[in-house]
Amino acid sequence: MKNQKSLLAILVLMSGASFMSSCQKKTKVTEKDGIEYTYIKEGTESAPNGSFLLYNLEIATATDSVIYSTAEQPFPGYLMANDSLPPTNGMDEIFLTLRKGDSIQFESTAKVIFGENFPPSMKAEDMVKVKLGAFEIMDQAAIEAFFNSTMEAEDKKKAERAVGLVAEEGKTIEAYIKEKGLTASKTESGLYYVIEQEGTGEATTPGTTMYVNYAGYLLDGTLFDTSMPDVAKANNIFDAARTYEALPVNVGMGQVIPGWDEGLMLLKKGSKGKFIIPSPLGYGENGAGAMIPPNSILVFDVEVTDVQK
Repeated sequence: MKNQKSLLAILVLMSGASFMSSCQKKTKVTEKDGIEYTYIKEGTESAPNGSFLLYNLEIATATDSVIYSTAEQPFPGYLMANDSLPPTNGMDEIFLTLRKGDSIQFESTAKVIFGENFPPSMKAEDMVKVKLGAFEIMDQAAIEAFFNSTMEAEDKKKAERAVGLVAEEGKTIEAYIKEKGLTASKTESGLYYVIEQEGTGEATTPGTTMYVNYAGYLLDGTLFDTSMPDVAKANNIFDAARTYEALPVNVGMGQVIPGWDEGLMLLKKGSKGKFIIPSPLGYGENGAGAMIPPNSILVFDVEVTDVQK
């Protein structure tokens, strides 16, 4: 009996050791850059060459402030499988060996994670945390259908958000108009405009080329762009390397933001006016560069110097 009890105790200990071993997470180290990455969960299905592996990705600072997340984007990340593609760095090694079902965590410096293009707010040696999970494999036809349906859904949501923003920003614009003592008109789309000088000639039609001098401002008066050198100099944004001249616009053809396309149709040769544009008719939720934040109401002073039919 003592021997049996001893054998039972050994079996229990072995079973416990086996259970603990099965709960241990696998950790690997990349040959390039020495990134130590841990599998929270391991997948088993590799994507065939030419197919697409979809993944979710989160990149955060050492204090867990999220820098980038696919969860905040309309689409997940994806890559085309190619087992003949050689990795050039540790990040390549991790992504090129990714399988459906893999859930991976790791951390390294900003320079290793981003290369030379790390965010300007970070230092090269700052630590960055990464969470990566692959969840689906799709062929070309499937991923095109997926992205098309996702884009349609996103466009619908964006259009719904735009309706609300135009109404909300309209209140702000009307307060601005009152404060500035302007006499403005409003189009059905939500564009506010002031015609300060009537032009001459025929009514403008789509496809007309108009040459426009302009100055574009944020609602707080910050000038972000102009075609006029004196305005640029007065606002300390003059660029000697730039050519300042009237901008040619093929009106009504989607070459410019919707607020301009609609507003220019109301003008003629020699017209001077002001457009006050809610963000959905401007640069929308994305903004434009460093000067125009997302969801910015824009104010443009415009002058049509010439018209060509």
